[in-house]
Amino acid sequence: MLAVSNLCAVRDDRVLFEHLDFNLASGQIMQVVGANGTGKTTLLNGLMALAPFESGEIYWQGQNTQHNPSMFKQNVSFIGHLLGLKPLLTAVENLYFLSQLQQKSASVADIEAALKKVGLYGYEYVPIAHLSAGQKRRVALARLFIEQSPLWVLDEPFTAIDHAGVQALETWLIDHAQQGGMVLLTTHHVFNPDFPLQRLDLTSYRPQEYR
Repeated sequence: MLAVSNLCAVRDDRVLFEHLDFNLASGQIMQVVGANGTGKTTLLNGLMALAPFESGEIYWQGQNTQHNPSMFKQNVSFIGHLLGLKPLLTAVENLYFLSQLQQKSASVADIEAALKKVGLYGYEYVPIAHLSAGQKRRVALARLFIEQSPLWVLDEPFTAIDHAGVQALETWLIDHAQQGGMVLLTTHHVFNPDFPLQRLDLTSYRPQEYR
């Protein structure tokens, strides 16, 4: 479904990684790992066309994403470090606006159900500015159940989440994969050894002098 070929990322005249190839198929969860500065966030941002790669190609269902970027983005739910939430709007208002951007046109009932699923029942109409960091993260995660995209691209999704939320998020990742979805994520979270996870180590794609 997702195929990456010969990616190279350069920042401030430093090559973060090069000759990067990987495939992500239906039902797979892949964790991008590597030391700080190896380009984990750069990789995810680049996949979403938020930062340019020096070279390389990205294919979605056999088509180069440069030829039809909107088609690719409509099949991806991306949650980065910056959650993209407007502080003066409520959780429902934020998610309704974001669903419109994704051309998903979620109903208020769908949004309320998603917020309940992520543990925010009773906070649907509270302005984002009044929520804790963990609650804001849960609002962002509610997008996953509204957009229902086959590919989830998540940058540190466990940040600020409490223990119950961590367990729930692990379950959501597994459920999504078992239903044929795909997950590409960065995280410092330590998974149980039995967690169905593949790892992509960017360290091995750095130039030798930087390893």
